[in-house]
Amino acid sequence: MARIRTIKPEAFISESLAAVSVHAERTFFGLLTQADDHGRFRDQAAVIAGALWSLRPEHGPLEVEDDLTQLDGAGLICRYEGADGKRYLHIVAWARHQKINRPSGSRCPACPRHQEGRSAETAPSAHGVLREQAGSPHGGEPEGSRERSESPVNEEAAGQSNFSEPSPQRQEGAVRTQGPDLGPRILDLGSPPPVGGASAPAPQASSGSVSAKSLVGEYVASCEHRPPSDVLGHLGRVVNKLLGEGLAPDHIRAGMSRMRAKGLSANLLPSLVNEAMNAPQATAAPPRAWTNPAPADVEAAYGGQL
Repeated sequence: MARIRTIKPEAFISESLAAVSVHAERTFFGLLTQADDHGRFRDQAAVIAGALWSLRPEHGPLEVEDDLTQLDGAGLICRYEGADGKRYLHIVAWARHQKINRPSGSRCPACPRHQEGRSAETAPSAHGVLREQAGSPHGGEPEGSRERSESPVNEEAAGQSNFSEPSPQRQEGAVRTQGPDLGPRILDLGSPPPVGGASAPAPQASSGSVSAKSLVGEYVASCEHRPPSDVLGHLGRVVNKLLGEGLAPDHIRAGMSRMRAKGLSANLLPSLVNEAMNAPQATAAPPRAWTNPAPADVEAAYGGQL
């Protein structure tokens, strides 16, 4: 279930977000509303596309998968695998920019890269450590340094470069220690169901080492001019579905080659693939047999009319 989250004005001049596409930036802002109270969510492009892009059918699971790859490469999110073998992601700078009052428990496991060996709910933040050192009689820092460490000018704005994930503030941990953790109050969209149930399908089917993205890339390379993005997006979804049915990549390539040669729509690709797989074999026509044998005496038979 989506939630109300905070987006700071500085996010729109962020160098990190400027390094990704506008679609990836929109997906990032949408993930802020879908992630649980600890910035975690299931890494399922199909689920994310349905939650954030349901009214934009041209931006489907394949495009969302590309958005997530860009965000991961820019250090804005971290994608990891849990002990249950399922894929998860978390927003790296979540604890720095989202202040959650009485956060719920998380159904997603902690990130082994950023949260291994420490509790993300109760660990003090980096700014809290600086303030404790400044106030300690053995800290060795003057009063002016303490004021500068508490000044919001030194805090990195939301969406700026060099994203990292410090622990949440001490007061958040203090709130959690007031009573037992009763677990999440709501079921997160995309979280694994409590009992049974099936997860959403993988965003990109593949046959062996061949994926829908690679087949579409081969198709683009064979074209004289790059087709429009909407055409490629629709073609990718059709190819992904064919691979999911277990069809051989060579048959799909043959169908795409016929589609390109004839200038046909991607909607006809399944029929072209079927034609490539099950084209009837050409057989030589049998020699034509005469129904009536030729007379032995042609002159006598036709009365000299020849």
